[in-house]
This record gives sequence, C-alpha cells and structure tokens, in this order.
Amino acid sequence: MSKKKNIGLDFEVDKLTNSIENFATGEVFNTLVIKLTNADVKQIKKADWQFNWRNELKDSTKEVFKLTTENNPQIIQGLMSIEDKQDHMFMHLIESSKFNKGKSKVYLGVPGNLVAFACKISFDKGYDGFLAFDAKSSLIGHYETTLNATHFRGLRMFIETNAAKKLISHYFKNQNYGTF
Repeated sequence: MSKKKNIGLDFEVDKLTNSIENFATGEVFNTLVIKLTNADVKQIKKADWQFNWRNELKDSTKEVFKLTTENNPQIIQGLMSIEDKQDHMFMHLIESSKFNKGKSKVYLGVPGNLVAFACKISFDKGYDGFLAFDAKSSLIGHYETTLNATHFRGLRMFIETNAAKKLISHYFKNQNYGTF
C-alpha cells in the first residue's frame, strides 16, 4: 500500500476581514460555518474544487465544514476538513471555492474565516485554540505573517492561544475568549 505524500496546504490568506468582503465593492456579508452533509455534496462539482471533498466527508475521523453567507446559504464559499486530536485540532484541507480564487475572486476573507472557526472549535473543546496544519514550504512565512502561526519543524505549523484569539476576534465578535 502506498503512503500518500504530504505536500502541505497552499491556501492564501488574502485578508483578515470581519466576515467575508466583496472584492469589487467592499461590501461585507455575514457568514455561517456549518457541517457539510451528504446532501450538500451534490453541490460540489469535481471540476470546481481541487480536493476530493466526498472522500473527506466519508472519513469518520474528520469533520468537514462549509462556509456560506447568511443570505445565500446554498452557495458554498469555502470548505475545510479538521480532525480532533484530543489536545488540539488538526486542519487537513482548506479550500476557497473556484470563484473565490485568483485575481477575479468574488470574496476576500474565506480562508481566514475558516481558520478562525477551527480555532474557535479548539477553544470550545478546551484545547486553548491550538490548531495544527502542514503548510507548503513556500507558504510558511505567509502563514507566520497573516495568521501569526508558528513554524514547528518540517512542514508542520500551529496556531497557539493568543494568535487564535486574534483570529477569532475578527470573525466572531460576539464570542469572548479572553483578552490579548
């Protein structure tokens, strides 16, 4: 059996917003982060996504979440797969929808919103906001700067308590996880 090579995540944190922000107009839209269901998978066209989200959903060790706007919950803005490691959360995959990538993207803030949600789950589970993930080596500096993530070794990075609180404060203003 061949072992899958870990090449790290390569999402771009374009902007830490208050929610998600229309790239052209600057209008801000409130978001929802909800567990992806089998019914939702019908919306996911293989050609529009880099990763196989059906496989992620089938893996019982992982939870898959979708990001939508409150006013249009049937349109998926981004997806994330995380795993509870009993003392921290681990982010396996994260991806913005095809229309939220590149120079012609519709919304800013999708990856930051999902990462902040993963940190929120970590706090809710009593893990002090700790979130780990593997990054492409070329993006380690980007995640250190944009997410205040810490490079552990190799491709492994983590977001610790204070960095998690800062991220959560951008997206979940009504949540209180202490001062920083």
